[in-house]
Amino acid sequence: MRKSFYAVGAVAALGVAGVASPAIAAETADTAQLSVLHAVPDLTVDVYVNGDLTLDDFTPGTLAGPLELPAGDYELAVTAADADDAGAPVIGPVTVTLAAGGNYTATANLDAEGTPTANFYTNDVSAVEAGKARLTVRHTAAAPAVDVLAGGAPVVENLSNPDEATLTTDPGTISAAVAATGTTAPVIGPADLTLAEGTATIVYAWGSLEDGNLALATQVIEGLHSDPAAVPGAQAGPAQDSSGMLLGAGAVGLVLLSGAAVAARVRSSRAAA
Repeated sequence: MRKSFYAVGAVAALGVAGVASPAIAAETADTAQLSVLHAVPDLTVDVYVNGDLTLDDFTPGTLAGPLELPAGDYELAVTAADADDAGAPVIGPVTVTLAAGGNYTATANLDAEGTPTANFYTNDVSAVEAGKARLTVRHTAAAPAVDVLAGGAPVVENLSNPDEATLTTDPGTISAAVAATGTTAPVIGPADLTLAEGTATIVYAWGSLEDGNLALATQVIEGLHSDPAAVPGAQAGPAQDSSGMLLGAGAVGLVLLSGAAVAARVRSSRAAA
């Protein structure tokens, strides 16, 4: 489920950035994992959790985490960089609930009209069907609804900010592109995306089409294999939950967005099956 954060303010354009973030495995049944994606261009911020400074000078295009936290309710607030405390947030504060064993991503991003906002996503960490890979696309950019194309054919249609769509597919490298809804002329891509068996790949589009700074972020959760006996020749290995992120306007340059800003605020979202 996704909850919308209260947001204030406006932002300007920014260039493309790229970073990677390692994974941290949850170790007990009483903890949850929370990743935070900063996807508001041209705005360095601090992030407070329950009033405590947790991420200092958090720059656009950065994925932090996953943070391992005890299950429960948390108040998240985003402030200007080097604020004295969480008393004057530019996004939030908002209360989110982390369930034991859950895996979540909070995003600070732009809505379809280009206003700073944020979203809270539940990541599907259930076992992936044997011999398959899971792909989730999340629209968190100031851009209109789009179709996601694979091999020139639409596989996700009419995806709007801040919605998401999930597919189960064969592992391997696919040629992916993005087109305005109802068309097949790519506005991003085509480009190659490699999906590994037994992983969940989550792709975010962020930034602003109007400002010319659209970028893509990829988060990968590993260790979601089904029983390897179901796949001839497969071998069992230790389960692990790992996340990584690579940002860029074209390298992973696949599944997502373009066009002028369009209004669409989704009040609730599906947790991926």
